[in-house]
Amino acid sequence: MVDVNDKLAYFQAITGLEDPDLCVEILTAHGWDLELAISAFTTTTNHTPSTENPASGTTSTVPDGSGGGGLYSVSQRGEPSHPSGPSSNAVAPPGLAWKIITLPISVISGSLGLISGAIGLGLWAAGGVLSYSLGMIGIGSGRDGESSARLVSVSAVGNEAMQFVASFERDYGTRRPNFVSEGFMDALQRSRNSFKLMFVYLHSPDHPDTPLFCERTLCSETLVAFINENFVSWGGSIRASEGFKMSNSLKASRYPFCAVVMASTNQRIVLLQQVEGPKSPEEMLAILNRVVEESASVLVAARLDAEERRNNIRLREEQDAAYRAALEADQARENQRREEQERLEREAAEAERKRLEEEEARERAAREAAEKEAALARMRQEKALSLGAEPEKGPSVTQVVVRFPTGERKERRFDSSAKIQTLYDYVDSLGCLDVENYSLVSNFPRVVYGPEKLLLSLKEAGLHPQASLFLELSS
Repeated sequence: MVDVNDKLAYFQAITGLEDPDLCVEILTAHGWDLELAISAFTTTTNHTPSTENPASGTTSTVPDGSGGGGLYSVSQRGEPSHPSGPSSNAVAPPGLAWKIITLPISVISGSLGLISGAIGLGLWAAGGVLSYSLGMIGIGSGRDGESSARLVSVSAVGNEAMQFVASFERDYGTRRPNFVSEGFMDALQRSRNSFKLMFVYLHSPDHPDTPLFCERTLCSETLVAFINENFVSWGGSIRASEGFKMSNSLKASRYPFCAVVMASTNQRIVLLQQVEGPKSPEEMLAILNRVVEESASVLVAARLDAEERRNNIRLREEQDAAYRAALEADQARENQRREEQERLEREAAEAERKRLEEEEARERAAREAAEKEAALARMRQEKALSLGAEPEKGPSVTQVVVRFPTGERKERRFDSSAKIQTLYDYVDSLGCLDVENYSLVSNFPRVVYGPEKLLLSLKEAGLHPQASLFLELSS
């Protein structure tokens, strides 16, 4: 049980009243029932629904549910559903002080906060409703002795809606309007997307007319079928955060309270009809049927407009897709053309490189051949000079005949003291061979005068006084 000081602090935080004596007086007048006291100061005894023509533009505000403190403007339409005289359950305000506290909660409590003990209390700027940010405090007791519903943070409005649906089914059964289990603004968006009106029911558990209205009217088979077919339904208990907030925003002064709203543009919500006080199923059905008929053209226009927008979007997407496809095809062709051009350029460059390499190789080979030929010529000349003059015939002179593989033969005289190397120098100086590796060989007996015998004299090698040698190419 919340003590008196907590209730007083809570009431001051929500109303913005600084005079504790006045707050105590108001709470005492309502038996320290916070719900009744808060509900009483948010309305005046002479409040009646607007009876203006729907085109009059009378507006009130509904929190946008975003948690940022924004407000929807509510245009009120429709006829009053209860007498314009004082309500049977209204409480007379105590003079000027009540005029002060009837200012909208969203204005008074926007900048207030309360920290009480270990429980953190904050004000919800969007709807002007106090929420528990660090915990929750039970508020009074209902008629069945159970604790009143607690105010919760905006993030829990969905859970709050589910609790309302479960509680309603527990008390009145499952034959009921299909109340959505989500917050008011989500339900409003659902109605916008489905091109339906939104049926709002604010539930006052302690009001004496509530049980009979729910059992005989709201849950009647005919009315339930009509509401479920034509409306998106949302319900909330005024004990809970969002239900209490909506009761203030829709200026509910008598219960049971029902309303029909429709989402509009520029954060405006049109209040098409409000029904206050008990009604029979037939009366409710007649009122709702009239609202549906009057709003049918608007809903049809909204549906057609939405379909036109979707068609335009789809057409634009198809045009964009066709443009992208054409652009991609052009880019692919351009890429292919560029790749083909690059391939041809690479092939031409490669062919030119190979031609230059081959030309360079030919030049290099010709240069190397010329250099080699020049070197051979120099070598032959040097070896020819190293041989000296051919000696005359005599006892110390050896006659040598050299036969080449081509059948050609060469003959020359050498001193018997000359080395075998001299014979190789002689052959090299003739320039009759295109090879460098060869050997001088005698036939009978066969003797190869290789590198190991180059330093032997002709006489030591057994070639004196005459020798017949043939040239054998090395493999």
